[in-house]
Amino acid sequence: MAADGETPDICLILEGTYPYVAGGVSSWAHDLIQSYPHLRFHLVSLLPKQEERKLRYQLPANVSGLTHIYIQEMPLGAPRMRGATHLFDRLEAPLERLQSPKGGLDDVAAVMALLAPHRGTIGRDLLLNSPLAWDMLVRMYEASHPESSFLDYFWSWRALVSGLFSVILAEMPPARVYHTVSTGYAGLFAARAHVETGRPSIVTEHGIYTNERRIEIAMADWLSEASTEGLQINIWKRSLKDMWIDTFASYSRACYGACRKIVTLYEGNQQFQLDDGAPREKLSIIPNGIDLARYEKVRAPGAAPRDGGAPPHVALIGRVVPIKDIKTFIRACGMMRDSVPDLRASIIGPDDEDEEYARECREMVAQMNLGSTITFTGRVKLDDILGQIDVQVLTSISEGMPLVILEAGAGGIPSVATDVGACRELIMGRSSETPRLGAAGAVTALSNPKATADACVPLLNDREWYLSCSAAMRERVRSYYDKVDQVRVYGALYDELRAMPDAAPAAKAAE
Repeated sequence: MAADGETPDICLILEGTYPYVAGGVSSWAHDLIQSYPHLRFHLVSLLPKQEERKLRYQLPANVSGLTHIYIQEMPLGAPRMRGATHLFDRLEAPLERLQSPKGGLDDVAAVMALLAPHRGTIGRDLLLNSPLAWDMLVRMYEASHPESSFLDYFWSWRALVSGLFSVILAEMPPARVYHTVSTGYAGLFAARAHVETGRPSIVTEHGIYTNERRIEIAMADWLSEASTEGLQINIWKRSLKDMWIDTFASYSRACYGACRKIVTLYEGNQQFQLDDGAPREKLSIIPNGIDLARYEKVRAPGAAPRDGGAPPHVALIGRVVPIKDIKTFIRACGMMRDSVPDLRASIIGPDDEDEEYARECREMVAQMNLGSTITFTGRVKLDDILGQIDVQVLTSISEGMPLVILEAGAGGIPSVATDVGACRELIMGRSSETPRLGAAGAVTALSNPKATADACVPLLNDREWYLSCSAAMRERVRSYYDKVDQVRVYGALYDELRAMPDAAPAAKAAE
């Protein structure tokens, strides 16, 4: 609740990001809040568990409050409750649908309606640890995954159900509009907010949450299941990985069903949203924009590698985490050094989010004898370092619309990036671009260090090619990605939704 008792205008819902994690989405959220000083924002931060965290951003003055939701840490609650048997009998069906390809908003609303009368008293002891919970878990296992390891199913079920219940039982701050920056648990909370309060919700997807979870789940060795061997006919069986993916897809459908507007940053994302159940009539595109005046001046027009005698400099700007595929960049630098012996390379971004992965990356640099080439800078102020960079590189396996391409591009710095998210659109131009501005770097295949190196070397060694890409990038950002346009469109959307009358809170009607 706002300090003076007024209802905040916007409740911004963030999962595992702002204000505790630095990165593109967090920078976008911080800038969004600062762009509307006349609006009051309340932040909901969804985090895995309670632990000491430091703010990575100074919260703007128009942030009136911050609510934490810990996905895997429900309160204990009462161990027993009158009518508990009836409660579990009714919970089972919507929970089964939410863990299947059929789940959606109606099932979330059903779970909400069942738990809402007990909010404040019910918790982990009854919902996860009681004999009634055990019996429901066993029934759901036998109905859906009898071929899977029961132990693996047990822990998967607890993790998924605990996350759902944590979101549904958490504090609901009042607001005129609920704006989630992803689907997933944040989108689930936005769906709950609309159903429970009757106020409008919207979602802005940078990357597609379900796609990112599919990648992570596919790579998860803790979810691997032994293959069936022997003289048997192999038939397809639904795995625990399918259960995880289907659950997050159900949460996306619930979010899409509840939200009045479904926003993304570029056209390519919309097909993924449609595939995940988004109604076409709700879709809209609001591309990222940047402060042109701030970034245009980081590098003078017409500057190229080796100007002034400095060695050519490539940089990856991003968090040191697996989804950014830092190791591919390191391998590419090793290959580039053969053609550019005086190469300087930087990995610019925080390295404390996944300390084990960061350690592996540093060890790789040492093993490849790249210690004199590659520098890990940690988190720095981009304005102070962008002007020193010749080529900005992204080797991510998933992205939305990377702000770093735009920020570097405003100063005429070309990019080499993997073909994910909006990277191709930013570097090669939209299909509707008129006149065509030409390439502003290169787009490469995923996890392909040779392709990355082969794209960077001409930019570093061919002055004419570099200047052509530099000019195209600078003009593209100036023409299509000015932050002024983004602020105007979101401002109009916020005004429209804030003025809407309250809808009937469906959760209360369902009780």
